[in-house]
Amino acid sequence: MPLYEFTCEQCGATFEELVAAGLDGLGVTCPECGSEEVEKLVSRFASGGPSAGRGGSGSCAPGSGRFT
Repeated sequence: MPLYEFTCEQCGATFEELVAAGLDGLGVTCPECGSEEVEKLVSRFASGGPSAGRGGSGSCAPGSGRFT
Protein backbone atom coordinates (compact mmCIF):
# COMPACT_ATOMS: atom_id res chain seq x y z
CA MET A 1 0.00 0.00 0.00
CA PRO A 2 1.36 3.44 -0.88
CA LEU A 3 1.91 6.11 1.75
CA TYR A 4 0.18 9.40 0.88
CA GLU A 5 0.28 12.82 2.51
CA PHE A 6 -3.02 14.58 3.22
CA THR A 7 -4.14 17.93 4.55
CA CYS A 8 -7.39 18.48 6.43
CA GLU A 9 -9.66 21.15 4.99
CA GLN A 10 -11.32 21.69 8.40
CA CYS A 11 -8.37 22.15 10.79
CA GLY A 12 -5.38 22.43 8.42
CA ALA A 13 -3.49 19.44 9.87
CA THR A 14 -1.09 17.59 7.56
CA PHE A 15 -0.67 13.84 8.02
CA GLU A 16 0.40 10.64 6.26
CA GLU A 17 -1.82 7.63 5.66
CA LEU A 18 -1.38 4.20 4.08
CA VAL A 19 -4.04 3.88 1.39
CA ALA A 20 -4.96 0.84 -0.68
CA ALA A 21 -4.15 1.31 -4.38
CA GLY A 22 -7.06 2.74 -6.36
CA LEU A 23 -8.95 4.17 -3.38
CA ASP A 24 -7.33 7.62 -3.68
CA GLY A 25 -7.96 8.50 -0.04
CA LEU A 26 -11.57 7.35 0.12
CA GLY A 27 -12.48 6.90 3.77
CA VAL A 28 -9.43 8.73 5.16
CA THR A 29 -10.17 10.82 8.24
CA CYS A 30 -8.10 13.52 9.93
CA PRO A 31 -6.39 12.19 13.07
CA GLU A 32 -6.68 15.63 14.72
CA CYS A 33 -10.35 16.51 14.27
CA GLY A 34 -11.92 13.41 12.69
CA SER A 35 -13.09 15.24 9.56
CA GLU A 36 -13.43 13.31 6.31
CA GLU A 37 -12.83 16.51 4.32
CA VAL A 38 -9.20 15.78 3.45
CA GLU A 39 -7.19 16.49 0.32
CA LYS A 40 -4.37 14.30 -1.00
CA LEU A 41 -1.20 16.33 -1.51
CA VAL A 42 1.26 15.97 -4.36
CA SER A 43 4.23 14.14 -2.89
CA ARG A 44 7.87 14.63 -3.73
CA PHE A 45 10.06 11.61 -4.30
CA ALA A 46 13.76 10.87 -4.18
CA SER A 47 15.80 8.89 -6.66
CA GLY A 48 17.81 5.92 -5.48
CA GLY A 49 21.01 6.96 -7.26
CA PRO A 50 24.01 8.80 -5.86
CA SER A 51 24.03 12.57 -5.80
CA ALA A 52 25.91 14.39 -8.53
CA GLY A 53 29.42 15.32 -7.48
CA ARG A 54 29.69 12.64 -4.79
CA GLY A 55 31.93 9.67 -5.19
CA GLY A 56 32.84 10.63 -8.74
CA SER A 57 36.09 9.67 -10.42
CA GLY A 58 37.00 13.20 -11.54
CA SER A 59 39.93 15.15 -10.25
CA CYS A 60 40.14 18.71 -9.07
CA ALA A 61 43.75 18.57 -7.93
CA PRO A 62 45.77 21.75 -8.51
CA GLY A 63 47.31 21.74 -11.95
CA SER A 64 45.09 18.97 -13.31
CA GLY A 65 43.25 21.42 -15.56
CA ARG A 66 39.88 19.74 -14.91
CA PHE A 67 37.11 20.41 -12.50
CA THR A 68 34.32 17.87 -12.21
